[in-house]
Amino acid sequence: MNTSTFKGGIHPEGHKELTCGIKTSTARVPDKVYIPLSQHIGAPCVPLVTVGEKVAKGEKIGDGKGFVSSPIHASVSGTVVAIEVMEHPGGTFVPCIVIENDRLETWHESVRPPADPEALSPAELRSIIFNGGIVGKGGATFPTHVKYNPVEGSKFDTVILNGVECEPYLTGDHRRMLEKPDRIVAGLKYIMKMADCNRGIIAIEDNKMDAVASMEKAVADESAIHVVVLKEKYPQGAEKQLIYACTGREVPIGGLPLAVGVLVNNVGTASSIADVVETGVPFIERSLTISGDGIAQPCNYQVRIGTLFSELISECGGYTGAVERIISGGPMMGKTVFSAAVPVVKGTSGIVVMKKSTAPPPPEFACVRCAKCIDACPAYLEPTSLVKRAKRSLWHEAEAENVMSCIECGSCAYVCPSQIPLIQFIRRAKQAVLAAKAKRQ
Repeated sequence: MNTSTFKGGIHPEGHKELTCGIKTSTARVPDKVYIPLSQHIGAPCVPLVTVGEKVAKGEKIGDGKGFVSSPIHASVSGTVVAIEVMEHPGGTFVPCIVIENDRLETWHESVRPPADPEALSPAELRSIIFNGGIVGKGGATFPTHVKYNPVEGSKFDTVILNGVECEPYLTGDHRRMLEKPDRIVAGLKYIMKMADCNRGIIAIEDNKMDAVASMEKAVADESAIHVVVLKEKYPQGAEKQLIYACTGREVPIGGLPLAVGVLVNNVGTASSIADVVETGVPFIERSLTISGDGIAQPCNYQVRIGTLFSELISECGGYTGAVERIISGGPMMGKTVFSAAVPVVKGTSGIVVMKKSTAPPPPEFACVRCAKCIDACPAYLEPTSLVKRAKRSLWHEAEAENVMSCIECGSCAYVCPSQIPLIQFIRRAKQAVLAAKAKRQ
């Protein structure tokens, strides 16, 4: 089989065997949900409800301001009992709407399917996706409807659905391709219609050949859609690396996929698009993986937005012992949370619990100039040089060396024999560069 890939990358242990064979089940619906008003890139939503107000399932409870925004909906029916600041899985603290579940599962009157989904125009489809609160499920949580708006002088010719899921432990997308391939293909066809595009690709790594077979069967009668098998390597699912592996096109530094005529979405996002278009149900739940050596019973769940991590961990049998850290997302690009009292948000692809090790953490040494980080970097950067600039607060020089092109995949830190926290320094440099730009503007 002819498989493609990109330059650089690493091969971390996947630990996919813990959950890849476990079917997605529905998690218990909690007594209370905690729904953050910030669940997408861009400004947070403004609450549309007040404490004491009754809400229905699927009702819009937060609205965004500006073009790059996405509304928030109630994931249960019940009463708003608080609007309070809570920790967000992204590492910040944001206002959350707390809803006490009345267990009636009463749907809001706005949740209804269109008469004929196939007859919807691209503009009507974009409106439905916006009002449904659909954002990217791959982790970036970019408001999905924005991607499909036509840009004057530019045109897409290819849509790529990302089914790579290269993060260790996570298998939610893998299960989705096995369990609901028809929903993924339906969503891809709606995306192609909105983007006025006649070529669709579903990209899957070669460690998921059962998913390859499932998706190839689903597109057997679709002449404009085909499955591309990629080599197993991290971070194969990163946008620019995925585009290169699938098409051979290189997105320019600082550019967007549109520059090479490509639009990228996650397979889970495509499935959600099909659901909201054909049923009218907004983004109020998502599938995710709960795994790691610190979890008693790793599993895949369909979870209501606003469910606390602690509730899901308890449903999985709790911890296996003392916990080193709880990660929102995967261990490579996910973020460690302070406690399990944080809610599932639209971008939560997984919860990974790592057991406390008896061995002390390895010490950091001076760089030995081995260049392993350079070989591993999929963005063609020199991490050691960027870290040197960051340590000396030479932000302008870091910017000149394209620090903003770093995708923060962690490949460099993974292979570093000196245990240097390269990503932390690079993130500091990126934050300083962005702050300097904002100040100039």
